[in-house]
Amino acid sequence: MADQLEIHRLLEEVQKIATAGFALAFHVRFTTPTFLFQTYASDWLDHYSQNGFVMSDPTVAWGFENTGAIKWSELAEQDTMNVLTKAAEFGLKYGTACGVEAGESRSLGSFARADREFDADETKMLVDMMTKLHMLTANIKTISPETNAALRTMSVQFTHSR
Repeated sequence: MADQLEIHRLLEEVQKIATAGFALAFHVRFTTPTFLFQTYASDWLDHYSQNGFVMSDPTVAWGFENTGAIKWSELAEQDTMNVLTKAAEFGLKYGTACGVEAGESRSLGSFARADREFDADETKMLVDMMTKLHMLTANIKTISPETNAALRTMSVQFTHSR
């Protein structure tokens, strides 16, 4: 339960930095995450899903191949399907992608703002929090109903694939 409280606290901190939303996929095996937390606006999530953007999203590809963080603007050449351009039309103008690998498991994150790029300190904090969340979720089999309710109150959409 203490780990779940820490997960909740860290997600609140991420939400304060990534003011236009985030998507965090933890412990991705093949193409399915064990846990998926999202706070992007529902119109963007619907558009993203309906168009199958996950298959051509340069932030996802980068996260699978790298660790650390990169600005979305640095992925422009790899955005052949204009996923990031379309995201900007939905208010997700600036972002950072993150990849974490530890314990033979990989987690991916994508964080957005509408007003400006993330600065170096914010990017470091996002990577640190993503790494902590990766470790905290490594051995959790399920999220308690109380934690799930608290996440929904924060407007965090939670998907548990197990």
